[in-house]
Amino acid sequence: MTATRRTLGLMLVGAGACLLAGPAAARLLAHARPGAAEMVAGQEQAPNRREFTVTARDYRFSPDRIEVMQDDLVKITVQSADHAYSLTIDEYRVSRRVPAGGTTMLEFRADRMGTFTFYSNLTSDARHAKMSGQLVVRAK
Repeated sequence: MTATRRTLGLMLVGAGACLLAGPAAARLLAHARPGAAEMVAGQEQAPNRREFTVTARDYRFSPDRIEVMQDDLVKITVQSADHAYSLTIDEYRVSRRVPAGGTTMLEFRADRMGTFTFYSNLTSDARHAKMSGQLVVRAK
């Protein structure tokens, strides 16, 4: 079959109709089935993005407690005020080194509920082993 202007025009009109009918069909589906409205609404919600700045100074984290909700996208900016440090959360498999006087960032999705320890995993000074804080992930 050869593509003529007429067939191409009809294909474009059909594609446009599908694009316009998609959201209307989703609304009709939501009203037709109980609980379907929640499914459609849940698909449209984007996860919360939570941003924190943690300062490492004198072998301590400040703040030393971070609270988020499950499925939040978490961004932690770590600033070193004096020495080199790191921030590690084993359960989320994230670890970043912070140079002396520098800044670094780590991002992850908080997909597990619970209380998790974050710490400095450097071994250059015994005081690193005493550095810790808590990441608390609450249920939605």
